[in-house]
Amino acid sequence: MYRTMQHNEGMASKESVNIRLPKHEKERLDRYCKTVGRSQTDVIREFIRSLPD
Repeated sequence: MYRTMQHNEGMASKESVNIRLPKHEKERLDRYCKTVGRSQTDVIREFIRSLPD
């Protein structure tokens, strides 16, 4: 896994995270997102927000 950071001038700072997944995990994520009608970003963001601090 590796991480890429981006800074947008004049906008709220956002970072980008890139991950490498085995094919079966990527397919699982794709299926889940299609089933719930949400983007991968939304699904992953919600998961991260559910983590304890």
